[in-house]
Amino acid sequence: MKRTSPILTVLAIVVAGSTALATPESGDSSQLQPLEHHAAIAKSVNGRAQTGHYRRFRVDDAFSSQVLDRYLEGLDGNKFYFRASDIAAFDEYRTTLDDRLGKGDVQPAFDVFSVYRDRVAERIDYAIAQLQTEPDFSIDESFYFDRSEVPWAASDAELNKVWRNRVKNDALSLLLTEKSWEETAELLEKRYRRVKTRVSQVNADDVFETFMNAYTGTLDPHSSYFSPRNSEEYRIQMSLSYSGIGASLQTEDDYVKVMTIIPGGPAAVHGKPQPNDRITAVGQGTDGEMVDVIGWRLDDVVQMIRGPGGTIVRLQILPAGAAPGSPEQTLALTRGQVNLESQAAKKDVINIEHEGEEVKIGIIDVPSFYQDYDARQRHEKDYRSTTADVARLVDELKAEGIDALIIDLRSNGGGHLIEARHLTGLFVDGPVVQLRTNRGREVHVMSDEKVGQIYDGPLVVLVDRLSASASEIFAGAIQDYGRGVVVGQRTFGKGSVQNLYPLSGGARLFERVASNTDYGQLTLTIGKYYRVTGDSTQHRGVLPDIVLPSAVDETIVGESTEETALDWDRINAAENFPGHADLGEALVVLANLHAERASADPDFTYWQDLVDSYDDLRARKSVSLNLEARKAERENLQAQRLERENERRRAHGLEPLATAEELEAVEPPDYVLQEAAAIAADMARLPVATAWRQNPEIPTLN
Repeated sequence: MKRTSPILTVLAIVVAGSTALATPESGDSSQLQPLEHHAAIAKSVNGRAQTGHYRRFRVDDAFSSQVLDRYLEGLDGNKFYFRASDIAAFDEYRTTLDDRLGKGDVQPAFDVFSVYRDRVAERIDYAIAQLQTEPDFSIDESFYFDRSEVPWAASDAELNKVWRNRVKNDALSLLLTEKSWEETAELLEKRYRRVKTRVSQVNADDVFETFMNAYTGTLDPHSSYFSPRNSEEYRIQMSLSYSGIGASLQTEDDYVKVMTIIPGGPAAVHGKPQPNDRITAVGQGTDGEMVDVIGWRLDDVVQMIRGPGGTIVRLQILPAGAAPGSPEQTLALTRGQVNLESQAAKKDVINIEHEGEEVKIGIIDVPSFYQDYDARQRHEKDYRSTTADVARLVDELKAEGIDALIIDLRSNGGGHLIEARHLTGLFVDGPVVQLRTNRGREVHVMSDEKVGQIYDGPLVVLVDRLSASASEIFAGAIQDYGRGVVVGQRTFGKGSVQNLYPLSGGARLFERVASNTDYGQLTLTIGKYYRVTGDSTQHRGVLPDIVLPSAVDETIVGESTEETALDWDRINAAENFPGHADLGEALVVLANLHAERASADPDFTYWQDLVDSYDDLRARKSVSLNLEARKAERENLQAQRLERENERRRAHGLEPLATAEELEAVEPPDYVLQEAAAIAADMARLPVATAWRQNPEIPTLN
């Protein structure tokens, strides 16, 4: 189940050369109370949201109840701390938060947090006490790590049982790394004390920001409130040039979790970590000690990961969805500059042997929809942009004599809308996307101003679950015009539009607050995108014409996993859109060729089996607390990995690997890209002159 982030969840771009995020001083943490400016901000956010949000919702008792539930989930989503009696006591706020927010009264948020802090202290003290005696790891019992759907604990005794098993699982996970019990107990005590200290250091602004994000998160997943501190981090993320590993982080359930990967950065180039992966330890250089960071403040983890460009930082990663104690991965990343050049589109060529003939497939990897905004503002004629770069690369590939083209949008989370529009215009003529705003629900049809296509040959658009926003606009338009074939995984499903409102100004906005004071910013969803057919990309995303297996779990990642996501709907087709082009028979032919090839391709079989194994692991809700059983399970997983790789190697006539350790040195090929290229080669056998132009005729094989 998707859970909101807990207290201290802040946006932090891991940037080299900048200082750590400082915690604002807000007085004695033991006497947390709302600050004077919180009332003004709360009233402003409440008013702006009601008048400006796309949903035009009502702040009533039902909304109040949802905000409370979201706030509790953000603090204790896995139900490790609060008791049922605590939740019952909070019910006095369930139907009053709407009225209180209208008056700027956020005291309930602080009252709830005060109880939460006490409960954390109680649980941590109990956990530390459990470390005095080594548990019996020969007992057959289990730890249920996903408690999001269970009832709140009815008593301290029930929570004690949960925490006894949690401590035992934490210890077992460390024992599996060959640590002694003494080393394990010492490490866990430090970890638990950090959690207690972290919560005790929370200040009034932290509590207020978490509560206001429970409010905005009830509107939809992409509306949010940023405090002044985190507004600056957001500004860094949106800039075209910054240093670091290129990842934004947040905390969830004592883990630091990867939110997004910045295109062109070291993490994106390496391919890991991926969104929702959890960082469990950080080491400096090639051989520095790996420091356990579970339970750390986000600011402190960011400070450890940041460092001078060109230096190495090592991250120990628990993959997204994996159970606590599952095998972890260690990544070595070189901190570096993330800039426009490293985000730029790049080309490659794959030669496919196809029925005795060599077919040349051009590939353009588009990591984001970017443009040199400053150069554009200076009215420079040839400013850098996605569209300009792709147009140049297409010309170069055409000169090399390609037979088909792949536009690779995997992990492309979007970017500038204007670039999505112009890039689509390189391949189709006509309207590209529709935008409906909250102002009278008026619809704006957006087209590319330039007429003419630079390429009309076979075209494949490769997408995955991390392809979002502008990527979905491009892929959807190519599909709607029948201009090419979309392959891969269902896309993210972000079809909403946000606007940014700085929360500063005079007395009309903030009563009794200085006009030159910065109080952060509100990001508010104010519109939705629609395809030229009238279908929304919101929630459903773009469904590929040919689906390929992906390691990204659709039940964890994507708009449909968000409880407050806007719904899918449909409007009228865009004026001047000639009508949806159904490739019909051509798609049937391509799908059949793909299925026939995939069933006999050892690489594709390997990849499908690997994805299935990930799904099996992610489906688990509990782990064994028997040490020998866990060792056997880990050894079995390693043996399965080794056998899976060796089956692939034997099919290719390669020497099998002798041990699981040798797997770490194997650089697997990009199986999905290989199959996308094979599909493009199939397309190249169809009559190019009629098949893949705009408004194509239905092709048949030669």
